[in-house]
Amino acid sequence: MDNSKASILRTLSVRVRDKHSAILSRMAFEANQVWNAANKETATWCYIPVPEVGYIRNPIGAFELQKQLKGIREEQGFIIHSTTVQEVIAVHAKSRKQFRKDKLRWRVSGGVRRSLGWVPFKSGAVSWKNGQAYFAGYYFKVWDSYGLSGYRFRSGSFSEDARGRWYLNIIVELLEQTGVGSGQVGIDLGLKDTATCSNGEKLQRGGFYRDSEQKLAKAQRARQKKRVKNIHAKIKNRRKDALHKFSTRLVKDNALIVVGNVSSSGLAKTKMAKSVLDAGWAILKTQLDYKSKGMRVVFMVVDEKYTTQTCSCCGSISDSSPKGRAGLRIREWTCARCGTLHDRDINAARNILAAGHGRLAGGIPGR
Repeated sequence: MDNSKASILRTLSVRVRDKHSAILSRMAFEANQVWNAANKETATWCYIPVPEVGYIRNPIGAFELQKQLKGIREEQGFIIHSTTVQEVIAVHAKSRKQFRKDKLRWRVSGGVRRSLGWVPFKSGAVSWKNGQAYFAGYYFKVWDSYGLSGYRFRSGSFSEDARGRWYLNIIVELLEQTGVGSGQVGIDLGLKDTATCSNGEKLQRGGFYRDSEQKLAKAQRARQKKRVKNIHAKIKNRRKDALHKFSTRLVKDNALIVVGNVSSSGLAKTKMAKSVLDAGWAILKTQLDYKSKGMRVVFMVVDEKYTTQTCSCCGSISDSSPKGRAGLRIREWTCARCGTLHDRDINAARNILAAGHGRLAGGIPGR
């Protein structure tokens, strides 16, 4: 590896051949058993009695849990890798700390409420042999679209989607590349157009969910569960494909990318919920973030407050600018102070870019 360049970590996901579903489902069942055993331990021993005091909390960390469950793999005859047991316990401990709970939800292996399959592992557990992924004594054929033989594997997981398809998600080390673009762009996220750039480029609203809404409703009424899952997967794949193409183009063409901090979680509780979730704002920001890091492009999220109302030419907020929900239908407006005609979204994107310059000038990190 060229030491003159910095390295970054990237997760590569490849689909596992369907013929391995049975063995992976067994491994996922065993991983669930380890999770539930850890859950039982923390629920039982999280409080200990103290004479004349009562009960005091006894937080159990991952190290203590691993000692208590050390022999579970041999006792139960599990075929999962030893690092899978360790990683399941580590994730359980981390989740308890995150959610501040001593007992988490049980992982269910069957029935309508079953948990999707998940088999985590640590670095060194998976290797590439004979054109296949080798794990826990088993070979797994995958659709290798990345040329995995050229990478050094770290930690990762096998995961199952709603359609019962399995994927190998592996963290690899890549050399950081230098971006070739020299442009600068601000991005305003919206519903009429998913994203509008300060240079006038727009990502048109895909309407991926709404395009398939009638087919989905028909399949749901007919209780065609498999078809429902396939329609949802197609919607998801179409959305990700459009966002990937857009984000990749932006990262290649620009050295600075600034996006507004609009959040979909709040708007998802309004009447605009379908359109907000269909737009995929969070996915787009995530893609821009990790792709920018891989290309040494500066990416930042800034406060977009008043960016729609402020004139990007003179910086004033005039009476003619769109304000509040009543101004959502105003797509073009003329600044009453300087007379500049603005496209609503392009003007906001230019103000977002200016806010990014302000953060850089003030010495505030962009990430």
